[in-house]
Amino acid sequence: MSNNNKQWYFNTVTEQPELGPQSPINQRMGPYASEEDARNAWKIVAQRNKEWEEQDTKWKNAK
Repeated sequence: MSNNNKQWYFNTVTEQPELGPQSPINQRMGPYASEEDARNAWKIVAQRNKEWEEQDTKWKNAK
């Protein structure tokens, strides 16, 4: 079993976690370390986007 099969992915079509890269690459997010993280993929994406927007704003204001 390759290392990829021990990681979790989130299928954006079925909105279900998958162990290993089962779905086509354009239908999945990840990898995630756990099934729980994969289930929370949309929350993780939203939090990361918020953090990146805040960092981007700070960077733009520092010019």
